[in-house]
Amino acid sequence: MTILITGGTGKTGLKLAHLLNKAGYPILLTSRKGEVPHPFKGVKFDWLDPSTFTNPFDVDAAIDRVYVVGPVGLLDMLPHVKPFIDLAVTKGVKRFVVLGASPIPKGGPVAGKVHEYLEEIGVDYAVLRATWFMENFSTSFVTSIRVHNEIGSVAKDGRLAFVSVDDIAKAASDALLDEKSWNTDRYILGPELFSYDEVAALLSEVLGRKITHRRLTEDESLFIWTSDARLTVELAKTVIKMEAEIANGAEVAVFESDNKIVGKKHLREFFETNRELWAI
Repeated sequence: MTILITGGTGKTGLKLAHLLNKAGYPILLTSRKGEVPHPFKGVKFDWLDPSTFTNPFDVDAAIDRVYVVGPVGLLDMLPHVKPFIDLAVTKGVKRFVVLGASPIPKGGPVAGKVHEYLEEIGVDYAVLRATWFMENFSTSFVTSIRVHNEIGSVAKDGRLAFVSVDDIAKAASDALLDEKSWNTDRYILGPELFSYDEVAALLSEVLGRKITHRRLTEDESLFIWTSDARLTVELAKTVIKMEAEIANGAEVAVFESDNKIVGKKHLREFFETNRELWAI
């Protein structure tokens, strides 16, 4: 048994690789250039280049489980991911574990239609519907925190349980290795609910300077997502809609759901461990 990790150098993929490697499982990582960190074995793979889809199986014919992190920046992954899934099944892959998102149900945008397709074809699968990443504060928000001492959102007073990529990787490992396949989706979330005002207060305490939550209009948020993050207008509007649903209690409902896996890492721990990222 070999586990293929697509997006092998990404936030969750590399964390997952370290977990599986430490446990002694054979793994193969993908990247668009085929380059991966030591001590891992890598192969060139690009969701937008179907000619690379056979590469993993040419390298290792024993692949039977795949962690799927779909192409970034697309509102609908299925047209790109479906041909690979179909090929992988013919090559003997028995289980797919897909990174999804808490606001996106089966049949929805981004990974939602991939979820729907896997259920339709009857293969073993799991969909990890992770809530918003703690690591967003070290990527998407890092400049606004360092330069402007602020975090911007359209979430108002809505609360959510930010999750660490470490906890997502642990859930992915379990979904790949459990003897019985989940064949469903599960929410993956952190242990505490925070509003962005509360996040700003916590970060202020950790950094020793005032950080504020700037309550953006949807037009302001659209400008940021399309200019700074370079999302398409269509995808940016989808992200903004999902963030606005936080204000309506969507992520509190996720936190109160029975269909969830609660991670161990707390937001304070993440901030304290990475405080140098926001130093000025």
